Amino acid sequence: MCLKKIHKSKSLLLSCFLGLAISTGGCGIIDKHVEWETIEPESYPVLKAVGYAPISSQHGESDSMKLIMAMKASKLDAYRELTEQVYGQKIEGNQSLSHLVIDSETLRASVEGVIRGAEVVKAYPVGEDTYVTELALDMQQVYDIYLSTAKPRRVKDVKYY
Repeated sequence: MCLKKIHKSKSLLLSCFLGLAISTGGCGIIDKHVEWETIEPESYPVLKAVGYAPISSQHGESDSMKLIMAMKASKLDAYRELTEQVYGQKIEGNQSLSHLVIDSETLRASVEGVIRGAEVVKAYPVGEDTYVTELALDMQQVYDIYLSTAKPRRVKDVKYY
């Protein structure tokens, strides 16, 4: 009895393999040629950002050093704002309760990204103690930079042989 079951399962397995070999053996492998085209957006926005920095709060031995440090700080602040527009902001929050009363609450924001192609539109002091930097990021330039590294594509045509 046991030998008959083993013989039946062997023959069933053999017939499955034979059927699979026949069904795939009759088909030839189809080769194809895919033609791609690049995708280009219809319009490109220009993103703008403004950065501010206090002059008197900067570290420096003289007023001119403090002004230079404020120039750098306002430029970094403008770049941070551009990065927020392009990549968004990561927000982390934390609360702790003690006896069903909020014990502490923290909120943290961070931004991370790479900005290429931004231009300083204006940099100027405002009033007695503030320095301002205005940046613009033309997304056409960003797209051109992107195309130089990785070309976005879509299928234009497929030909089967």
